[in-house]
Amino acid sequence: MTMPQPSPPPPARLTWLDRVFLLFSDIRPGEAANTLILAVNVFLLLASYYLLKTIREALILGESGAEIKSYSAAGQALLLLLFIPLYGMLGSKVRRMRLILIANGFFIACLVVFYMLGKAGVREGIAYYLWLGIYNNFVVAQFWAFANDIHSEEEGKRLFPVIGIGMSLGAWVGAVAAGRLIEGVGLYEVMLVGGALLGICTAMTFWSNHRAVGKSRHQVAIAAKPLGAEGGFQLIFSQRYLMLIAILILLLNVTNSTGEFLLGKLVTADAAALGTEAAKKAFIGSFYSEFYGYVNLLGFLLQSFIASRAIKFLGVRGALFILPIIAFGAYGLLLVYPVLGVIRFAKILENATDYSIMNTVRQALYLLTSREAKYKAKAAIDTFVVRAGDMLQALVVLAGTKAGLALTGFAGVTLGIVVLWLTVAGLLFAEHQKLEAAARERGEIA
Repeated sequence: MTMPQPSPPPPARLTWLDRVFLLFSDIRPGEAANTLILAVNVFLLLASYYLLKTIREALILGESGAEIKSYSAAGQALLLLLFIPLYGMLGSKVRRMRLILIANGFFIACLVVFYMLGKAGVREGIAYYLWLGIYNNFVVAQFWAFANDIHSEEEGKRLFPVIGIGMSLGAWVGAVAAGRLIEGVGLYEVMLVGGALLGICTAMTFWSNHRAVGKSRHQVAIAAKPLGAEGGFQLIFSQRYLMLIAILILLLNVTNSTGEFLLGKLVTADAAALGTEAAKKAFIGSFYSEFYGYVNLLGFLLQSFIASRAIKFLGVRGALFILPIIAFGAYGLLLVYPVLGVIRFAKILENATDYSIMNTVRQALYLLTSREAKYKAKAAIDTFVVRAGDMLQALVVLAGTKAGLALTGFAGVTLGIVVLWLTVAGLLFAEHQKLEAAARERGEIA
């Protein structure tokens, strides 16, 4: 007689939270809870940044002026050349949660120091500006490194678009709340609010880590293992895939920043016809208020309903081309019709796509990389390379101005940069395909 075989366990059912998240992406049973934790985490990170960014403008412009603000971007890049290797060395000695705790604890302590110095009357605008240039990109890069570390490639493609919704909402809420908080509690007190929010984010990261480790033996092993000895810059220069990501981000940033310059030129030109200084300022303020409102709204809608579907149907590497194609059309149109209405529409679409679909794709590019690349190389790219893009854009504007380029001339130069961007995207497409094929052979992905 044969013994009766035990029946298989019933398939997991979707919870009510899973069903809600199905509106935005392909959620599997039990995934929504940790995805929500991560979404709230990055929501608070972006909210804290926009609170602190508002203080930055008040301090740097009030104490030093716009010229010093422009020169400080170079100082941020130099500081990052020191900060990134130190972060890499620390990552090679401690496990991931201790690394995150030490890094976030450092930033919280800095905010407390800035608060005390500010209350004592010390002029700290330049120091705070330099510090925030490291903070704003670094803490977000570290968050996404952790998200990459606890998700497989298949999970990340499905869940990162949902997590990104928290990012879009956090930026909007932080920007709206900043002015009211400063009026309500005071400029320097908002620094402590930002530090408290970062502390909550750190606690939520520990919560996510606990849930991930509890569900996977693999996560138990890697959570306790320090990173390898390679530094962030060393990884970028030694791996073609990472180098291509760095070049792509550099070209993206130069293109976007040059577009902002062109938009500013046209807005200023239209305002000049209004006569009085007060009328000019009112026009520019009204224009940018409406402009940012449309960018944030469209970015939120794209992140909520398009990003996950774009990655699902085009894949991570296919979605790489969405933003440069939009930019190519935008600056090509500006070359023919150099008027404010055209660039306004183009920049709304470009910026909204950058902050939503492209941002999600950027994070997902690291799903197939090593843990060292996720933490160290990503931190270097998302901080130093972004700042290098700002400096390169400034050189493009300086050279173009000295050469006497008209607006259409700048549009033509930008169009050339976009062609380079599309070329790099094609090379990155091929490299990502190779990495995915290798991971499939190793049985890491289906």
